[in-house]
Amino acid sequence: MMTPPRPLPHSSLLLIFLLISSSHAALTTNYYSKSCPNLETIIRDIVIDKQISNPTTAAGTLRLFFHDCMVHGCDASILISPTSSSSGTNHERDADINTSLPGDAFDLIIRAKAALELQCPGIVSCSDILALATRNLISMVGGPLYTVHLGRKDGLVSDASHVEGNLPRPTMSMDQNIKAFQNKGFSIQEMVALIGGHTIGFSHCKEFANRIFHYNKNSPVDPAMNPRFAVRLRELCKGYEKNTTVAAFNDVMTPGKFDNVYYKNLKRGLGLLSSDQGLGVDQRTRGFVELYAANETAFFEDFKHAMEKLSELEVKSGSEGEVRRRCDMFNA
Repeated sequence: MMTPPRPLPHSSLLLIFLLISSSHAALTTNYYSKSCPNLETIIRDIVIDKQISNPTTAAGTLRLFFHDCMVHGCDASILISPTSSSSGTNHERDADINTSLPGDAFDLIIRAKAALELQCPGIVSCSDILALATRNLISMVGGPLYTVHLGRKDGLVSDASHVEGNLPRPTMSMDQNIKAFQNKGFSIQEMVALIGGHTIGFSHCKEFANRIFHYNKNSPVDPAMNPRFAVRLRELCKGYEKNTTVAAFNDVMTPGKFDNVYYKNLKRGLGLLSSDQGLGVDQRTRGFVELYAANETAFFEDFKHAMEKLSELEVKSGSEGEVRRRCDMFNA
C-alpha cells in the first residue's frame, strides 16, 4: 500500500504562491475600478482634445511608447526629464535616438497625469497612462482597439547608456533588426506587424538621407526607391544638416490614417527608411508584407496581439517601481 504524500508545510505553500505571483505582474483590466473609476473617461477626453489640436500626437505617442517599452520594459522611464536631476545623470531622453521624440506626446502624458492627480492623487502610474493613451490614439486614427491590462509601476531608473542595443535603428541591417526584436521575445511576424505602426507619423531627413544623397559610389539614390519619390525627398531635405527639423511622412499616401497602405507602399518603392524597404525584399519578411498589403484585417489582428504583448514587456510591480507624483520626475 502506497504511503500518501505528506502535505507541504504552510511556509512552503506560501513560498510557491509568492513565486507564482511574482512571475506574473498583477495586471488586470479593472485595476483602477475602485481606486480611480473615472480613469478611462479622463484619459479619453484629454486624448481627443490633444489629437484634434495636434494631429501628429497619435504617431508621436506610439513612438514614445515603443521607445519606452523596448528599454527595460514599459515603465515610463522615457518620460524622465533631462532637467529633473542635479547629479548630471543622462536619462533615456538624452540618448541620440530619443532626442527627436515629439514634445506633443510628452505633453499629452503630463496633462493626463495632472488631471488624474486632481481626482485620484498618487493612484495611477505614468506607465499605465502612456499605455492607455497609446491604445486610444491608435483607435482614434482608424487603427484596431486592443486590450490594455493595468497595474504597472513606474521605473526607478532612466539611464541613457541603457538605450543603445535595445532600440532598433532605421539604418540597421535586417539581421540586426530581427535580432533586436527577438531579444525582446518577438517573432519575425510580430516584428513586421509592429513596424506597421509606421503607417502614421514621420521621420527626420537625417534618418533616410543616406538613401537619397549618397547611397553608393555608383548612385546617390537607392535604386529600390521610386525615382519620383526620391526626387521629391531630395527637394524636401535639401539643407537638412542645418535644418534638422525637416521631416517626411512615413506613409506618403495616407499619413494620418492607421491602415495597411504602409505595406502597399513598400511594393511600390515608397518605403521611406531603409529598414522599411528591406521588409518588402528580405525573404524572411516579404511574405508578411504581402499578406498585410492584401489583407488589412490580418494586419490589424496581428498588430493588436503584438501591441498587447509589447505593452506587458518587463513591466514593474511591487518594490520594483513606484507611482510617480509627476511623470517627468522620480518621487525621491
